[in-house]
Amino acid sequence: MKISKILMAVAVASTSLMAACTEDSPITNPPVEKEEIVIDRTTFAKGADVSWLTQLEKEGEVFYTREDRVQTECMQLLRDDCGMNSIRLRVWVNPVSGWCNIEDVVLKARRANDLGMRVMIDFHFSDTWADPSNQTTPAAWASYDINQLQTAVATHVTDLLTQLQQLGIEPEWVQIGNETRNGMLHPLGHYDNGGNYASLVNAGYDAVKAIFPDAQVIIHLDSGDNLSLYTRIFGNLSQYGGKYDMIGMSLYPDVDTWQSQVDACVSNINAVSATYGKPVMICEVGMAYDQADVANEMLTYLRNQCETATGGMCKGIFYWEPEAPAGYNGGYNMGAFADGAPTIALDAFK
Repeated sequence: MKISKILMAVAVASTSLMAACTEDSPITNPPVEKEEIVIDRTTFAKGADVSWLTQLEKEGEVFYTREDRVQTECMQLLRDDCGMNSIRLRVWVNPVSGWCNIEDVVLKARRANDLGMRVMIDFHFSDTWADPSNQTTPAAWASYDINQLQTAVATHVTDLLTQLQQLGIEPEWVQIGNETRNGMLHPLGHYDNGGNYASLVNAGYDAVKAIFPDAQVIIHLDSGDNLSLYTRIFGNLSQYGGKYDMIGMSLYPDVDTWQSQVDACVSNINAVSATYGKPVMICEVGMAYDQADVANEMLTYLRNQCETATGGMCKGIFYWEPEAPAGYNGGYNMGAFADGAPTIALDAFK
């Protein structure tokens, strides 16, 4: 896709938004008049997943520039002070807390779009975290057979993307599942169950393309330095006719072995792109918050290798929840902010 120019109409807050998610950032007013938004989709993607953002704001978290401590909205801070051009947002089906449901995601996507940032939507197809250990079918879908699950996937994708379309927001990338090393929507969508996983992927793929034909559909796995995972899942999709446009990877290198892990990841990027003919996105990367200098070195090396050693097949890098304070949400310690300001780790994106 080339540079997009979108004329945004006056933003009207949806009455269906939950109470916790009805307000914009406390220091950013919603747009009040038409303005042209120019989004450059031609460059290397440098981004962050900030899905916790509205929850953090509701809890009183504020964000500052590092040098002069000027309070700044988080996405604008990532854009202006950290050199990022993209935002990734996860979607849960019916989360108990309400955070990361469709309404919350639409709100954050509008804020990113208004800043001229590119948007990635990450469908987990669960009411909570979907990852290598958890691919729990949403409670409302628990009794569905595989055909009903396909319909539910398509409907869920269509519901969110239609709302984005109505606001003039065009996601550049859409993930169908999150870290699906064993498939998704277990047990029926486990990759061991014949072509079930591929059929669910295709239901999501077709729903995306019906609304945004140019959006890149991503299949995302963890452990980007482990080629066998990718051979297994993408081999399954090849066998059963699974449709996708891009391969997504997560990579969380250790402080002491990061260079060998990055080298292995870059080797895997070259291997899978050659085997399956698809470009690759690093959808998640992170390192311990108290290792900012090492994280900066790692991210700088990763970015350089992805841009220069993959023949252009790696299209970008997203840091996972850099804005989260240390220990957030029960112990997440791979953020890249300190005292509300970005650390030196994120200078690698400039």
